[in-house]
Amino acid sequence: MEDKKKKSGMGVAALVLGIISIVSALFWYISIPTGILGIVFGAKSAKKIGSKLGKAGLATGIVGISLCVFNYINMIMIIAIANAL
Repeated sequence: MEDKKKKSGMGVAALVLGIISIVSALFWYISIPTGILGIVFGAKSAKKIGSKLGKAGLATGIVGISLCVFNYINMIMIIAIANAL
């Protein structure tokens, strides 16, 4: 019997974009777009063919965007506290 499992590069692309989003979390202009694309590609891949790489890309995209937002909120708070002193 042949294994007719569909293969797609979308899951791999989602994972790579999610990892780039995590690594570049200090640079919002890289992290946010790659994280969003990682989430979109991961969701499509996971829904369409049930790809584990798609699910991993979805998770890494969410983590990358979360780290970026967390970093910038912390920077804003540090600047506000420094100006208050």
